[in-house]
Amino acid sequence: MADPALSHAPQPHGATGVLVLADGSVAWGRGFGAVGDAVGEVCFNTAMTGYQEVMTDPSYAGQIVTFTFPHIGNVGTNGEDNESQGVPGAVGCIVREDVTAPANFRSEGTFQHWLQSQGKVGIAGIDTRALTRRIRLLGAPNAVIAHAPDGVFDLPALVERARTWPGLEGMDLARTVSRNDHEAWQGSIWQLGEGYTLPSDSRRPHVVAIDYGAKDNIFRNLVAAGADVTVVPAETGLDVVLALEPAGVFLSNGPGDPAATGVYAVPVIKGLLNADVPVFGICLGHQMLALAAGARTIKMHQGHRGANHPVKRIDDNVVEITSMNHGFAVDAASLPDGVVETHVSLFDGSNCGIALTGKRAFSVQYHPEASPGPQDSFYLFEKFVGGLG
Repeated sequence: MADPALSHAPQPHGATGVLVLADGSVAWGRGFGAVGDAVGEVCFNTAMTGYQEVMTDPSYAGQIVTFTFPHIGNVGTNGEDNESQGVPGAVGCIVREDVTAPANFRSEGTFQHWLQSQGKVGIAGIDTRALTRRIRLLGAPNAVIAHAPDGVFDLPALVERARTWPGLEGMDLARTVSRNDHEAWQGSIWQLGEGYTLPSDSRRPHVVAIDYGAKDNIFRNLVAAGADVTVVPAETGLDVVLALEPAGVFLSNGPGDPAATGVYAVPVIKGLLNADVPVFGICLGHQMLALAAGARTIKMHQGHRGANHPVKRIDDNVVEITSMNHGFAVDAASLPDGVVETHVSLFDGSNCGIALTGKRAFSVQYHPEASPGPQDSFYLFEKFVGGLG
């Protein structure tokens, strides 16, 4: 049953933004950011910080993010906190309150103006608690978010656009957000007063990172852990990867249905495993490794998105507080012999990590580079890079 807060209510006076769901439900609000409309899957994120990073995370391609934290905008925006450069991330965002004025020494501009410069639509004044409840009960809906300063909307056309959008299941988005050329990654993790510093030593193991829609901070953490990183496009062939003579290969996060991306990614990963190249995957990269090992992936009802997700490490029962952003998961029941489950979500028991027996290959579903613990999961980068010799 639809939540009464998302119904067919008439447009109130002064409404310049609207969220139209595929079932015809409508929520009115105040538009901000870019003028226009965008279609995508509506999800919710429970993090209290990091809205700029969320909106520029390529894993959110094709999605409209509902922020459950009400005070969005209070640290402003700046040129250092984007997680990608010129790559599509979330198509729009939904907030409860009007965007807060920035009050942070690092701020270089407001969230409203930044969102407009990024071509992303925002809408305020939505009952985000009601929308979150709806997603939890009924699953993530397809929708159109629209902003028109004059308040004029063609609702039937917006409903039809939301209804006919095919959704993320079966959609390969990695190739649309991946870089097109090889890149030697420069810069380590950010430090106050220094920005993104460069490593001082030159003798470092070479990691080839396959970009399925990667967050930049992952590469920074690989460098901080001691690696020299070369980033390559999602559809890079096995021969090209091996010709770069990697000490190890990293499989990045990314958007879309892992089964669709796996059509071209899995054969490459299988080749790496057969060549006994060490492999480490995060998020979509975790799902790619699982598919290459013979497991299956499934679409989740509501997904996991936020910075407070407890994950248990099975070998020693240690609990890590993790950051997550995924709408698909590895089906733990499908893990074949030779694949060990290493981590599990304490929210719903879903798989959050695997390791391949007899191979130097492991992966996690969550994002250790987001540091919500804040350092609970950095050991994964050290484990990978430190094992490369």
